Amino acid sequence: MAAALEGVRVIDLTQFEAGTSCTETLAWLGADVIKVERPGAGEQGRHASADLPGVDSWYFLLLNANKRSITLNLRSEEGRRLLQRLLEMGDVMVENFAPGVIESLGFGYERVRAINQRLIYVQIKGFASDGPRRRYLAFDPVAQAAGGAVSLTGERGGPPLKPGPTIGDTGTGLHAAIGVLAALHQRQRTGEGQHIEVAMQDAVVNYCRISFSRQLLSGVAGERWGNQSQLGLTAPSNVYPCRPGGPNDYVFIYTTRAGNHHWERLLDAIGRPELKEDQRFADPERRAWHCAEVDAIISAWTQQRDKWEAMRILGEAGVPCSAVFDTLELTEDPDLNWREVIVTVDHPVRGCFKMPGWPVRMEHSHVPVRAAPLLGEHNREVYTGLLGLDARELERLAATGVI
Repeated sequence: MAAALEGVRVIDLTQFEAGTSCTETLAWLGADVIKVERPGAGEQGRHASADLPGVDSWYFLLLNANKRSITLNLRSEEGRRLLQRLLEMGDVMVENFAPGVIESLGFGYERVRAINQRLIYVQIKGFASDGPRRRYLAFDPVAQAAGGAVSLTGERGGPPLKPGPTIGDTGTGLHAAIGVLAALHQRQRTGEGQHIEVAMQDAVVNYCRISFSRQLLSGVAGERWGNQSQLGLTAPSNVYPCRPGGPNDYVFIYTTRAGNHHWERLLDAIGRPELKEDQRFADPERRAWHCAEVDAIISAWTQQRDKWEAMRILGEAGVPCSAVFDTLELTEDPDLNWREVIVTVDHPVRGCFKMPGWPVRMEHSHVPVRAAPLLGEHNREVYTGLLGLDARELERLAATGVI
């Protein structure tokens, strides 16, 4: 069965995480993603956070699965000519260099549009290219601060904290991938490509919509509420300690602010049905006023159980909850492995290892996850098979440092 994006060719000029997340998503949907890297060193993510000299970092491997890698020196005139030939045959080009770099290489949007009018040209930057901070550099923590996520994370009265997931990087890449899918659909009608830009700041703002709704309710900036719901206070909405008391031995329990049915199910499950008549807990708002008492009641029950048992009892009783799973527990979860949320790949240097796969399950499109490519692994395959160069020409290009 053909994959959803089979036949779509992506010229990947990305590095680190925001750009590579976009192109990896397209690869997982079946696109042929050709990653263009510097001869010798490759993309910076290959050696960033590396644990073994000369071996691609785990960071790189988790962000570049299912791609093909070629090397090409874009500082050389011959290298730029080869990139132009690739762009002539491409459907999508994605880059996330520092501001101004792609233009300095001679591949700004107007130039590329003249090369291939059907090409979808994607740029991912820290800040909007037409805004006052267009020249500023950004990584994930910077984007999370600029987009509001840091201001919303932490305990009330405490300092702002960076959320753990990299929504500034991967989140921006996913937004860009959505734009590519829409542009491919639109091209079917118009026959033309287009310019897509996603700023990391802007993507993080989009993740904070519920906090903006809180602002509209209160008239003040969104606040830090710890584990409490931002939009409307309720209780319980917290993590509760479980046996044996390790760093992640907690269960998160949340009951809706839209009624008492979750709260009443919870009381039945923990053997405290008499509290349904307690006026301190008569509705979500009053429970929020007495959240310390609510937390004490629930903690007394959870501390007698491990998080797996607590989750099972409450989940089967219809109470929204989850054990606090750490990354190792998720890696080893048999259900996540069976459903390929966690996949095992075989890398020629690292061997077999597990990594997150693509979570979107499509009935008529399934792309097995393959390990990230070695640097230049597909030079011969792409340059001979796609561009028609012969072996002697490849040897000359390698000897002169073009590839």
